[in-house]
Order: sequence, then structure tokens, then C-alpha cells
Amino acid sequence: MLKDKVNQYGARYGMFVYTDDELVQLMTGVSEEIAPLVDMEYPFTNSQLKGVGQHTMMVMEAINEYARRKYERVNECVFIIHGPEDAYEYAKNKLQYEQKEHFCVILLNTKNHIIGFREVSVGSLSASVVHPREVMLEAVKAHAASIILVHNHPSGDPTPSREDVNITDQLCKAGKVIDIPVLDHIIIGHNRFISLKEKGMVS
Repeated sequence: MLKDKVNQYGARYGMFVYTDDELVQLMTGVSEEIAPLVDMEYPFTNSQLKGVGQHTMMVMEAINEYARRKYERVNECVFIIHGPEDAYEYAKNKLQYEQKEHFCVILLNTKNHIIGFREVSVGSLSASVVHPREVMLEAVKAHAASIILVHNHPSGDPTPSREDVNITDQLCKAGKVIDIPVLDHIIIGHNRFISLKEKGMVS
């Protein structure tokens, strides 16, 4: 029982003495029976669980957001883009848990250091609407030397759609016109990603 464990250990020995399910209980106040069923990564999927209401789901969202911000602050000086894995690692915690499609751009200097991250468009559950002008405006304003496109698929499947391929082609062409090349387009799913550069769709 969690109560007995808390009475015995409290926080004296650190949180590592508690199991994952016990940590969920401590953070959210759910029952011992419900804790193993809770999905902390995707709080909105817990609405059918007994004792998990809107407030509890908001607490889970707040925990995730706080953890994401702490992660960003710890790693904010680390990122130099060497390849698609670096771009994915930089963007995944910003996007992979979003319930709508967010289309963003990573802005780079001449040495591939990240100098900015801009959200360009937020769409519905399954689609975003992106205009090349909006993307390139962000790049011009930041004096970026190059950019990487990145967006999430709320479904969790990063397989590119026809629209993804089309907008990538449009943005690559626009980048060539203004001499700000598109280096890649990263599509983020649930703990996985696809690089359109690696698929031969970025030229």
C-alpha cells in the first residue's frame, strides 16, 4: 500500500523508492487500482477512467509541460544539427504529445547552430494549413542561413501524406529562390519520426 510506504519512507530516501504506479498516485491522487491504467504521456486518453476528471487530466498535462520546459532549459545550449536525429531530438518534446497538427520551422545559422524555433501553423486533428510565404518570412526575419521543417502527426504515425510531400516541394523551391535552403522536413509521431530528406523528398 502506498500509504504504508509513505509513512515508512516519506521522501527521506528520494522518489526512487516508489514504483511508477505509486508516483502516478502521488502526483495525481488516483486510486491504487486506477494508477496502472493511467497514461501519463497522453493525459486526454484517460477520460473514461473512474476517478480521472478534467482537473486530474489538467494536472497530468501540467506535469508534462513542466518536465518539457525543464528538459529544454537543460538542453538549450546543446543543439547543433548534424542530421535528422538531432532535429528530432530537439523538436520531439515540443510536438509529439500535441493533439493538433503543429507546423514549425527550425532556424539555423551558417554553422547549423539552432538560432530559433517558430510555430507557423496549427491545424485540426489531422491537418494544418501552411503557406510558403509564412514559413519563409520567419526565416528572413531571423536572418537564418537555412531551415528545417518539422511538424507532428497527432495519430502517432509519421508516414508523410500527399499534402506533406507537396508542401515540402513548394518550400524547397521557395527556399532556393531566396537562398535559404530547406535542409530537411521532419515528421514526428509517437516516439518515432520520418525524415523526408532520407526519403529523397527534399532536394
